[in-house]
Amino acid sequence: MALRTKRVREPVAKADGKRILVDRLWPRGLSKEKAAVDYWSKETAPSNALRQWYRHDPDKWTEFRRRYFTELDARADAVAALRAEIECARGAVTFVFDSKEEELNNASALRDYLSR
Repeated sequence: MALRTKRVREPVAKADGKRILVDRLWPRGLSKEKAAVDYWSKETAPSNALRQWYRHDPDKWTEFRRRYFTELDARADAVAALRAEIECARGAVTFVFDSKEEELNNASALRDYLSR
């Protein structure tokens, strides 16, 4: 199954399928109704320390991914719970995130991690 990524503030579309929020913090000022999140996988989000270190600096992307994958390896239960949510979805699955950076973000890295 192909995992999609999308900013949580973009309009909800039927094509999104199951919407999984993959951020540690709830998007500021966004209601649960507007976010239309089906599952919040905050345990698979980067740690606060890693998130604050990265700050979406493209020069740190490779190292961010390495450190984030190491964190995910240490959170096997959370990753297994996320995989179970993905597997029980009927149709599309979209990881939603709140970053303004649309490519080099934790949702893209998490998608890559799960595709390995």
